[in-house]
Amino acid sequence: MADNNYKNNKPQLPAGGPDDKNSKFKFNMNWMYVLIVIMLLAIFFTNNNSSTSKEIGWTEFQKMAKDNYFSKMTVYNRKNIVVATLRQEHVASVLKEDTAKIKNNYFFGQKKEEPTVTVMIPSADKFSDFYDKIVFENGVNSEVKYDEDHDVIWGILLNILPFVLFIFIWIFLMRRMSGGGGGGIFNVGRARAQIYDKSTQAKKVTFKDVAGLSEAKQEVEEIVDFLKNPSKYTDLGGKIPKGALLVGPPGTGKTLLAKAVAGEADVPFFSLSGSDFVEMFVGVGASRVRDLFRQAKEKAPCIVFIDEIDAVGRARGRNPNMGSNDERENTLNQLLTEMDGFGSNSGVIILAATNRADILDKALLRAGRFDRQINVDLPELNDRKEIFIVHLRNIKIDSSVDTEFLARQTPGFSGADIANVCNEAALIAARNGKEFVQKEDFMNAVDRIVGGLEKKSKITTAEERRTIALHEAGHATLSWLLEHANPLVKVTIVPRGKALGAAWYLPEERQITTYEQLQDEMCATLGGRAAEELFMGKISTGASNDLERVTKQAHAMVVYFGMSQKLPNLNYYDVTGQDWGFTKPYSDETALIIDEEVKRIIGEQYDRAKQLLSDHSGQHHQLTSILLEKEVIYSDDLEKIFGKRRWLSRSQEILEQQKSGNLTVDEPKEKEEE
Repeated sequence: MADNNYKNNKPQLPAGGPDDKNSKFKFNMNWMYVLIVIMLLAIFFTNNNSSTSKEIGWTEFQKMAKDNYFSKMTVYNRKNIVVATLRQEHVASVLKEDTAKIKNNYFFGQKKEEPTVTVMIPSADKFSDFYDKIVFENGVNSEVKYDEDHDVIWGILLNILPFVLFIFIWIFLMRRMSGGGGGGIFNVGRARAQIYDKSTQAKKVTFKDVAGLSEAKQEVEEIVDFLKNPSKYTDLGGKIPKGALLVGPPGTGKTLLAKAVAGEADVPFFSLSGSDFVEMFVGVGASRVRDLFRQAKEKAPCIVFIDEIDAVGRARGRNPNMGSNDERENTLNQLLTEMDGFGSNSGVIILAATNRADILDKALLRAGRFDRQINVDLPELNDRKEIFIVHLRNIKIDSSVDTEFLARQTPGFSGADIANVCNEAALIAARNGKEFVQKEDFMNAVDRIVGGLEKKSKITTAEERRTIALHEAGHATLSWLLEHANPLVKVTIVPRGKALGAAWYLPEERQITTYEQLQDEMCATLGGRAAEELFMGKISTGASNDLERVTKQAHAMVVYFGMSQKLPNLNYYDVTGQDWGFTKPYSDETALIIDEEVKRIIGEQYDRAKQLLSDHSGQHHQLTSILLEKEVIYSDDLEKIFGKRRWLSRSQEILEQQKSGNLTVDEPKEKEEE
């Protein structure tokens, strides 16, 4: 529901400059990639055998040396090799290359390789004798250097360096695949649960931060109390529940309840998602389940929370035609075994959350695994009021904001929706330069979330505006005249979202609904189409959404609720064929009767809508004129035209009874028909 512990705190940087002891050098992987590229380029250019080198024979070498072709010569004693560097004027004749091309043989401003020739010599001594002779006879002035083959080690390094580099990259990638932890690729079977205890929880969420959900809180509070005071229950022979499953629509506070349990319980808390068990490798899911329960048993007593458990707990073999997922089913089998198998899990409590309990495996839901199913439903009127109080703690509001009014304006909203309303209201107020968030900002926020942004720039003709005004005025008129129709809040003909016009109502949050109440709702929904036909003599496509709603409602009345004259007290349980394997649980003749009954119910309410609008045509036209002039009208405008509404809405009636102290919570008083 309401989580108020989130604040935008900026991270604190260590004080001091570069020499601060607290500041540490952080390794950046981009430097590793640059280093790898440089090494590969060095290997390439070092081993690049270009045309600036040539191997010649001993006789040819002697002739060139006598003619003073070489500027310097290097003698490698162990290999009996001489590498001689050619003088610039002899490069072209020896290497058969263009001199200008060789002169441009540079890399990063340095020569890649000097033009040389290589020759095998009989021995170092014979080369020395030959060199002394040509110096004496021919005046050769080449530089001679003797080398003990130190380049052998460099050559070996160049040969093995690519393999070392490949092994290093492979080890690095394997560690990254396993999440960077120890153990490399073999660490993939470890559970990825986050562990919370007294030392790791900086900011705790407690039950005070969870508004509403009194019944659900009572269930989980009992689990926390058992962990704190086990003797209170064991002395009477009671046993702690092994697991609790939180079930409810999205945004109702299931995960928040789990956070509150983690904050209240003085025991370790393991938190993970159902998708954390799913992996591309076969057998990893089951391995992670085993590792999770191994860690939990070591820290018992503790709580394990699995969010979105339907990712791994889907029913096995639910649809054989679509194939099965052996890896997911093996993971589920291991989870079932760990939760209630031959092994003991004393002190380990499993909390799980899902909004799709209907697809979970029946073996997972049985007692002994999940002893309790806690329904976390959408908040009622009083619950929404408490949620608003929690979320308004950090918002600057003025006296115009009434939490009771806001709770009435947000029927069907979840806790997450209410948090979004409060945030949107603060943003709207800030956008308009206000110092406080006012009631108007909250109403605009609700309209923004429900209907979308206003599109005042959308161009409509005068005829289109009149059609929209007649349509919306028809809805407003019937909602005011019918007892069981939803009370009107406001009507607008300003386009919003995909709608050209809209009417906001307060849906009656009934526990049960009668046939007459359904009839009034359908009649008010058909008021727009009826007004178009009655006062314009033609109909438009603007009623498509209204027709869809009444058709579904009428079909449900006949097929599910047994509210039909020709098919009374019958419920055709499954029209999709998922449970029973056939298309529909009734014959073709019955299908014709269903179609006739749906047409009859809708037709009766459509005629009723036209009759009511005809009886109050003057007031309807007056309302249309005001709507065309103001573009937005509220319930106060309808009260001036039609007079005060004769019936209280259900929410108003409940609030008045609460103030007078006459409300029975278990059996709320229903307004009887007059």
